[in-house]
Amino acid sequence: MQTLSEARLVFPREGRGRWPAKRRKILDWLVMETREERFIDNIFVELCQRLSEAGVPVARATLHFRIHNPQWIGARILWRKGLTEAEIDTYDYAVEDSAQYQNSALHEVNNGADAVRRHLDDPAADGPDYPLYAELRAEGLTDYIVWPLYHTLGKRHAITFASDRPGGFDADDIAFFSDILPALALVSEIRLKNRLARTLLETYVGPHASEQILAGATRRGSGVTVGAAIMICDLRDFTRLSDLWPRDDVIELLNGYFDAMSDPIERHGGEILKFMGDGLLAIFPLSDPCACSQLLGAIDEAQAALARLNEANLKKGHDALGYGIGVHVGDVMYGNIGSRKRLDFTVIGPAVNIASRLESLTKELKRPVLLSRAFVERGGCARQLENLGSYALRGLDEPIDVFAFSGAK
Repeated sequence: MQTLSEARLVFPREGRGRWPAKRRKILDWLVMETREERFIDNIFVELCQRLSEAGVPVARATLHFRIHNPQWIGARILWRKGLTEAEIDTYDYAVEDSAQYQNSALHEVNNGADAVRRHLDDPAADGPDYPLYAELRAEGLTDYIVWPLYHTLGKRHAITFASDRPGGFDADDIAFFSDILPALALVSEIRLKNRLARTLLETYVGPHASEQILAGATRRGSGVTVGAAIMICDLRDFTRLSDLWPRDDVIELLNGYFDAMSDPIERHGGEILKFMGDGLLAIFPLSDPCACSQLLGAIDEAQAALARLNEANLKKGHDALGYGIGVHVGDVMYGNIGSRKRLDFTVIGPAVNIASRLESLTKELKRPVLLSRAFVERGGCARQLENLGSYALRGLDEPIDVFAFSGAK
């Protein structure tokens, strides 16, 4: 297949005489006037509009970024002529094995091609006629080009431009693109790294803590006292299961368990602060007047999800998973704890300890969920509860009254 470099079109030295003032104007805007715009999709849309206004016949353009996200390997930003907003799609990790990706010009570029070009209105054009090309022809497009977009340390992303002009792009158009791509690479890398930093923080510490950290809460000991409903959950007999099951089965089990617990917590406004082996710690800030009822709603949904998970596990010949949940309410210190060089953004305080002790007590009382009187009186639980009596919890001077859902064993 003829690449752009073979056609002397990657960085042509001739043909730069047309529209030099317009090229300079776009470059100045891209480098100097996009500082206040956080989002690369908005910059990309305006860039395509400016190119079109300058006489470059761009009818469709895409940016393809590889990203670090637990769910997605990459994202595509798509602009079409006449649109004022971009379409943004994400792709999961399986896409690289798909026939659609393997049989594409984008795959060529990601695997080292300098660029790939296809004259869509030339039936005799050299090279593979990828399935995407038929879609582009159906849109009335005549020319399609894919370039790598280089970020620091050789990280490759990709950009595409397509034209609807008969004959497609000419040498001056290609020169126009080659002038702006290095500047676009710099501008896009800054925005992508900012987004990656936020994504990584959200992935590992949660959305609320990540906002605090990005806002500057990075000093050890910094924090605030907040009122919160606290939930601590732990998986039963995990040590035995991890000894008996193959490693991959154990990882699958844990991921299924955490999905069942985590999705309802996040849907109901809770914040998961940490995964602790086979357990998790979550809070529902009392700044939401419905925090306690939201926590109970999360537990209801999580128990239903765990029941479905256990049904699937039993069909596979595995034992059903047991779990214990301790629930309390009170003030917690929310902030940075740790060594001088390694911090953990979490919550601490007596209220967290009580929730932990209640979770441990579920083993003794054989009840999956235990709630403190303080939570019950605060939460206005609509479910019927059973008072199990007062229990002395380790580290507390006075016993506390413990409640469970009626009929739950």
